[in-house]
Amino acid sequence: MGAKITYAVTAAVLVVYFVLVGSRGVMLIQSGTLLTVTFGVAVLILPVIGIWFLWKNTQFVSRANRLAAELDAEGGLPVDELKRTPAGRIDRDSADEVFARRKAETEDAPDDWRSWFRLAIAYHDARDTPRARKAMQHAIALHDGKPVRA
Repeated sequence: MGAKITYAVTAAVLVVYFVLVGSRGVMLIQSGTLLTVTFGVAVLILPVIGIWFLWKNTQFVSRANRLAAELDAEGGLPVDELKRTPAGRIDRDSADEVFARRKAETEDAPDDWRSWFRLAIAYHDARDTPRARKAMQHAIALHDGKPVRA
């Protein structure tokens, strides 16, 4: 629950920031000189990109959470079997071992969104966030019956 609150607060702060930056862009455009209009348009592009990025990220998180809830209802969420260091960090060898199993599971069932979901978790545990995100996107696409990009 704490992660959801943190995400909501961060998103709200970003929206306020985008509104403030956007208002500055409008003020620059209203000044009417070539230079200020150019800067104003450039400044307005930043909030548009930011809002798009925030929207896409929010969609991704909600879809991933929906898959997690469905997998949990089926009893298919991976159990945390990772060894940890005394400081509480995931042991690298343990993460690699679990990752190898998850990868083999996914290779055996490449069209099963559940195996891709579990592989995404294994990537995350192995601290490979870009691949974790791609694997989760793959799981979402398979779950939703959308064409999967290679």
